[in-house]
Amino acid sequence: ELLESNPDRREFMEQATLAGAVTAGGLGAGYWGYGDKLDARLRIGVIGTGDEGNVLIGAMNPDVVEVKAIADIRPYSIHRAFYGDCYSASSLAARPGLNAKYGYKNRDEAEKEVTVYEDYNELLERDDIEAVIIALPLWLHHQAAVRAMRAGKHVLTEKLMAWDVAQCKEMARVADDTGLLLATGHQRHYSILYDNAVDTLRRGVIGDIHHIRAQWHRGNLPGKDSWRPPLPKSEPVEEVKNLIRAARKEGPAAEAAVKQTYKLVLELDAWEARVNNPGRYKVKPSEIEGWEKKVAQKRAQLKDIAVDAATHGYEAGELSSGYQRSALEELIRWRIWNRTGGGLMAELGSHQLDAAGIFISSQFGGKQKVNPLSVIGVGGRHIFPHNRDADDHVYASYEYPGKGYFDDNDPRKEIADDNKKVVVTYSSINGNGFGGYGEVVLGTDGTLLLEREQDVMLYAGSKVDTKVKYDEKDGLVDSYETGGGYTPAAQAVTAAVSRGYREEIEHWAKCIRDDAPAETLHCHPKVALADAVIALTTNVAMAENRRIKFDSEWFDPKSDAVPAGRQPAEADAVEA
Repeated sequence: ELLESNPDRREFMEQATLAGAVTAGGLGAGYWGYGDKLDARLRIGVIGTGDEGNVLIGAMNPDVVEVKAIADIRPYSIHRAFYGDCYSASSLAARPGLNAKYGYKNRDEAEKEVTVYEDYNELLERDDIEAVIIALPLWLHHQAAVRAMRAGKHVLTEKLMAWDVAQCKEMARVADDTGLLLATGHQRHYSILYDNAVDTLRRGVIGDIHHIRAQWHRGNLPGKDSWRPPLPKSEPVEEVKNLIRAARKEGPAAEAAVKQTYKLVLELDAWEARVNNPGRYKVKPSEIEGWEKKVAQKRAQLKDIAVDAATHGYEAGELSSGYQRSALEELIRWRIWNRTGGGLMAELGSHQLDAAGIFISSQFGGKQKVNPLSVIGVGGRHIFPHNRDADDHVYASYEYPGKGYFDDNDPRKEIADDNKKVVVTYSSINGNGFGGYGEVVLGTDGTLLLEREQDVMLYAGSKVDTKVKYDEKDGLVDSYETGGGYTPAAQAVTAAVSRGYREEIEHWAKCIRDDAPAETLHCHPKVALADAVIALTTNVAMAENRRIKFDSEWFDPKSDAVPAGRQPAEADAVEA
């Protein structure tokens, strides 16, 4: 786990920096102590190739994993799985697609090696596939993971581990029963930046931690919500233009509503015009290919209209506000429904509370992750209309044990001083992205700031005007160095930041090849269960408007205790 940092890694970083060997994407294997190649690549299938599934495809090391099959019910997701996300340069960098990643000329060539399935159960029947990556909507993680393990496949599932705590415990029990490796994609456990931050805290550079402030703020507003993408429509563009003309007579709001409803149709028409008449739209010859790729991707997105989402378990429904949701909308906008997602705490907060727990654990020797004592929270839909049931603003405060809370800093002993607590505050909002996302760790001697999983900064005391460097003898001293340059190791981290996706896949594959015990994984079932307990209990606290004390039994996969909902079944009774 991240909790096992050691001086050897700092020495590795310093040597890599001095040798000029720091390059993006190639540092993790050496840092974490495993190779970046396997003599026999792990043969995998990818179940779910939407936004996050395509990020994981983009993070794959072809020398470690060989993709033999993918499964998805959306034409749009399958298209991006091969060709990447061409809508912007940043999207393509994160989601380059299988063709670019594995050197296929086109989809036809790729499909000679990669089979496409609509039903992932057919993928699981393949004897040549050893393991699967699951990046389905949250409500399906448990079902797919259990079926995969029952079929003899190792599993790496995206976070959150599962939709409720009972499902998490059942997944852990099936993994233990089958002897297969089950990893969960909380990628900060494989982030060099976060590991070095933990090392900094363990060495006492900022003194004793007494508060952590974390946030993930986004500028999403009604009509511009990344979790509510436009739905596919089948109307011809001329008919849509007639609807716009009619709506224009009713006023700007009516016209804007029609344009939003048919956004995909209108975009396709505009993009096709640029390809068909580049001179009129001043499209350079070098840009035509890019527009052609966008057109192909937009056409694939519109093909989602033919998906029968109801046959795959998605449901139409009506909210108390009267808003009608189709099964297809629940599929495409699954994050904004409580039945299919876990809201802001599951999607975003779980990452940062995971990090907060790791930071606090560093003060207890880092031998085990310290879990929170209590949570209180509030949430609501303060910006968006009632066309969803997930909150768009959440705020939570947690009490964690701090130094001196336990006798001899041993979490297994009785309380020494109930006042020795660390309060962690968390907010995730829409409507204003000021401050972005990151964590601020406040200690008695200094402050550590981590931003966007890319930058780390260190400050002496409460100073914020100058960054500092650390001297082993004198501690924190003023400096004009920037970019977190308080050690050669930190300089290397900021020179080649990886969010950890590549490393988590590489290490999972290596552990499978080595037949390693489950605990070798940085985010094995017990760790992932803890992250889920914290996020899901916070949702309960907000829904019931009360303070909840965490029960240690909730964090134990073998215990039937859960914060809410049904109790888990034993491994041999878990049915997919």
